[in-house]
Amino acid sequence: MSNPLFTPFRGENLELDNRIVMAPMTRSFSPGGVPGEDVAEYYRRRAENSVGLIITEGTVINHPAATGDPNVPRFHGEDALNGWKKVVEAVHTAGGKIIPQIWHVGTDRKIGDSPNPEALPIGPSGINIFGEKVVEPMTEEEISQVIDAYAQAAADAKRIGFDGVEIHGAHGYLIDQFFWERTNKRTDKYGGDMIGRTRFAVEVIEACRRAVGPDFPIVFRYSQWKSSVYTAKLAETPELLGQFLAPLVEAGVDVFHCSTRRFWEPEFEGSDLNLAGWTKKLTGKTTITVGSVGLDSDFMSSFTEGKGAENTNLESLLKRLEQGEFDLVAVGRALLVDPAWAQKVRDDRVQDLVPFNVEALRTLV
Repeated sequence: MSNPLFTPFRGENLELDNRIVMAPMTRSFSPGGVPGEDVAEYYRRRAENSVGLIITEGTVINHPAATGDPNVPRFHGEDALNGWKKVVEAVHTAGGKIIPQIWHVGTDRKIGDSPNPEALPIGPSGINIFGEKVVEPMTEEEISQVIDAYAQAAADAKRIGFDGVEIHGAHGYLIDQFFWERTNKRTDKYGGDMIGRTRFAVEVIEACRRAVGPDFPIVFRYSQWKSSVYTAKLAETPELLGQFLAPLVEAGVDVFHCSTRRFWEPEFEGSDLNLAGWTKKLTGKTTITVGSVGLDSDFMSSFTEGKGAENTNLESLLKRLEQGEFDLVAVGRALLVDPAWAQKVRDDRVQDLVPFNVEALRTLV
């Protein structure tokens, strides 16, 4: 049953030895924003154990309010970029492929957070996901500066040898704050109806595409849900989802990374397709499914009750992959705790898989 995960993938601008993707997971082990040898070894271990594509933890673009955590890695400054170049070299030496996820948290950053405690958060309308005013809305000049920062990060990813780039447009962070009507109340060209609210993302994608050229893979991660608002929807129907995705396709996305909390849950009534399945059907683009792969349905108990999360049966996932509902499978916490997860699945050593436990978050295994 494991074979579908280990068939080669050949898609638009992207070729992989198998279908397993390491999902981006914030680790905060880069003091001063600079990834060190331990970070390089962390990713190398996954590459040498048969992960087809590694997507790094979120790395922040060159803006003073891009993060509120001084240990989240930067994707700007020669010290940080040199650190990432060593990560790339380690992964490539192990036979793997790797792309960075570039990110800005927007109003999720708190006033006074380090680094740059004097820098104010930014957001399309200056309000957070709860509708509370935090700062003044972004000006068009500020928007232009942030778009340029995304493009520079994409260009740097190509320059230092990465195999593509992922733009983080999910989970209630800056790009997603433009998408969502609760956090985007603008009346200019960056707001209004659902299509208007995609304009910021479209301009980010277009700028990144100009920076990297036509053949460098651009992955775009998006979600319906937001951090702390799990029932949120950008699109309530497949028709609306198609309208939402069309401008992003036109802007230059090669791959959609469709973030859900549980991959087995259908996105809309009347169909078993999950978000990645619907995205592939509506756009024809390559899609990555993600959401509790390799974990049981109650893995949150590891946080609330200190329990381990057992590895779940993979048969449903493999059947859907084999049927072509989606193309690639991103594995998060299961791969975080067990660098050899892919290798063990390939060798049918499921009994040897390490269950996820919250203690794994405290080290770079």
